[in-house]
Amino acid sequence: RRLACGDVEGRLEAIFGRVRAIQAKSGRFDMLLCVGNFFGSTSEAEWAEYRTGAKKAPIPTYVLGANNQDTLSYFPDVSGCELAENITYLGRRGVYSGCSGLQIAYLSGTEAQEQPVPAHSFSAKDVAELKTSLLSTPSFRGVDILLTSPWPRDVGTFANSAGEIDTKKCGSKLVSDLAASLKPRYHFAALEKAYYERLPYRNHMVLQETPQHVTRFIALADVGNTSKKKYLYAFSIVPMSSMDPAELVKQPQDVTENPYRKLKKEAPKSKAPLCAEEEPACQFFFDLNKHQGKKRPSDGKERGDSQPKQAKKPPQPTGPCWFCLASPEVEKHLVVSIGTHCYLALAKGGLSPDHVLILPIGHYQSVVDLSSEVLEEVTKYKAALKEFFRSKGKRYVLFERNYRSQHLQLQVVPVPLDLCTSEDIKEAFIAQAQEQQIELLEIPEHSDITQVARPGTPYFYVELDTGEKLLHRIRGRFPLQFGRCV
Repeated sequence: RRLACGDVEGRLEAIFGRVRAIQAKSGRFDMLLCVGNFFGSTSEAEWAEYRTGAKKAPIPTYVLGANNQDTLSYFPDVSGCELAENITYLGRRGVYSGCSGLQIAYLSGTEAQEQPVPAHSFSAKDVAELKTSLLSTPSFRGVDILLTSPWPRDVGTFANSAGEIDTKKCGSKLVSDLAASLKPRYHFAALEKAYYERLPYRNHMVLQETPQHVTRFIALADVGNTSKKKYLYAFSIVPMSSMDPAELVKQPQDVTENPYRKLKKEAPKSKAPLCAEEEPACQFFFDLNKHQGKKRPSDGKERGDSQPKQAKKPPQPTGPCWFCLASPEVEKHLVVSIGTHCYLALAKGGLSPDHVLILPIGHYQSVVDLSSEVLEEVTKYKAALKEFFRSKGKRYVLFERNYRSQHLQLQVVPVPLDLCTSEDIKEAFIAQAQEQQIELLEIPEHSDITQVARPGTPYFYVELDTGEKLLHRIRGRFPLQFGRCV
């Protein structure tokens, strides 16, 4: 049973008083882990009583080092030391292993913004050395807990809102890199005077990798803040080394995609001297689709200033195509709406009068082949159709068959709300698949088809307007009319 807290800032009586009250009510905890600023500018009076032994912390307390020049004097030994009875400074960076087998990785300070690196900061070298010390172990699966003072940059990607904190600007990219590699089950941070408990995120590629445990990121506010934001977090954790593997990798219903995937994918193109250490731990990130990073202005080659963001042209059809909008074969009387990259058309021989297709204007074979701009517009069309059909008392079913077809066709079929539920539709697809010995797998919430299927892979894909998704990887023959039949 552990406790974690945010910036104490010298308010020792406040935090230890709160811990005493919790233990009196809920029983004893094993340790208190403090991230952020443990000392503040007015710490000396309260600290003197603990340093001299006049007062004692009610629980073994482990703290991170200084985040600014003003509090450096409180930490006499960079490798860690006991500061007072029951209060231990963990050190600049490293791994604390408890007698139970619990592994706690820690990194003190804030990311260095200058050279030479200040004593209260960490550098890319510090992160690389901490990663290497753990990743060099052949059986390494991750750590139980990661403690950093700064938030990881981009931690809010794919997740619930962090409130007033902009996670694309706040925090450290080096901490993001560390968290992506160490795969902690819990990651605690502070410094932003805000409480944020992110939805858990997965550490593996769905349907491409063996399932791994999830990570829970929790940022804590400052102790005794007037806004009553949460600064103390209680949790129970069994060491990873003692857990049943099946229990360890259980995925909660609200699990999301890994927020640092883009960071990992870009790592080989980065100038940071971390690539050699990163590769063993993150090579599966390079299986992602190439189009995801296309907005970056450089891919290692010099480009003219006039066209740094020019989209790659779609491949050209080898013969006549019935769906390329520029083709004379397109039956243009069926076209409903034309966007920048996609268009909407009525289905020829539709299952209902309002059965429509979402199609790319250019020649793309499947959703996983689309550039990010086209994919963004497909998403807008789906959202507009969902809203439109709901206004007509209907829900839509969307499916794609990337098999024996040369141009992407997203079939969107509306079904009256009072006719069947989305669960009925889902069960109908699964039942029909079982009958035809087709393995139809559910894609987890917050994932999408581009994250689980590679370009060029034949597949059949279903999406309900609830966000539920089903996928079948086609490895042999496949009934061409399967979606229409269901």
